[in-house]
Amino acid sequence: MRAIEIREPGGPEVLTPTERPMPAPGAGEVLIKVTAAGVNRPDVAQRQGKYPPPPGASDIPGLEVAGTIARVADDVAQWRVGDRVCALLSGGGYAEYCAAPAPQCLPVPAGLSDVEAAAIPETFFTVWTNVFERGRLAAGETFLVQGGSSGIGTTAIQLARERGARVFATAGSAEKCAACERLGAERAINYHDEDFVAVTREATHGRGLDVILDMVGGDYVPRHIEAMAVGGRLVQIATLGGAKANVFLPAIMQRRLTITGSTLRPRSVADKGAIASALRAEVWPLLEAGRVRPVVFRTFALDDAADAHRLMESGVHIGKIVLTV
Repeated sequence: MRAIEIREPGGPEVLTPTERPMPAPGAGEVLIKVTAAGVNRPDVAQRQGKYPPPPGASDIPGLEVAGTIARVADDVAQWRVGDRVCALLSGGGYAEYCAAPAPQCLPVPAGLSDVEAAAIPETFFTVWTNVFERGRLAAGETFLVQGGSSGIGTTAIQLARERGARVFATAGSAEKCAACERLGAERAINYHDEDFVAVTREATHGRGLDVILDMVGGDYVPRHIEAMAVGGRLVQIATLGGAKANVFLPAIMQRRLTITGSTLRPRSVADKGAIASALRAEVWPLLEAGRVRPVVFRTFALDDAADAHRLMESGVHIGKIVLTV
């Protein structure tokens, strides 16, 4: 099969089209004939040598795909050959075929293309488990997502809006801020020109934010503590701005704040399967009704994965980048 491998750690040019043996589905797995594969920040980190795949995972990058089931392991009952699915992977998505744990597969939502479906798993799994399970965001609460124009951000804005929260977002340009507001953010804050702490404090009449979803870390953490309401929850899912932060612990104690977070890729199949079940029950009806939709910025052919990574690193995109196979 055709696949994209990482020749050595480095820039986008190390992504190399190659021929690989077609994987065989192991126990509890299905083989997917890939139609489209999402491109994500962890793929870039893996290419740079900063995010190795977990033990047993494919060295081929790619954490989400959509396509058609080509083979089913003998112990898998819930899927059949020919089913259209999208799937969360631990690796192997940049290829014509990939093996996926059956519990991490979901049906392509009615009315969506495979390209749109391939843009769902990584971001929707991440947002659901972090914003609604760990962050416990509820209707009527206030929510801020840093990086609102990213794949994570565009997903978080829509889901939080649909579940009745007041949504705020940050982004780095007027165009990106406008996109966030079209998706449902009450106010998008251009972080080059405005202070998100001051803006959200004013918008909440001094109360602050109930939940913050952050991918920056570093110096943003003490600012988040300042921005949170009593009982607020900060959910950390990446550390693009630094892995360490200095915090004033009495502020956390006095206002009963929670700082939490998670990573998705190393979690067990059972954990990811539980998230998939929650998505099917809570989010798939919204997707099929057209109330929520993955935002696809641009597609590239599989062999042009290097160009897709260049676009990802440029930061100009809004939403997701997808490879077509």
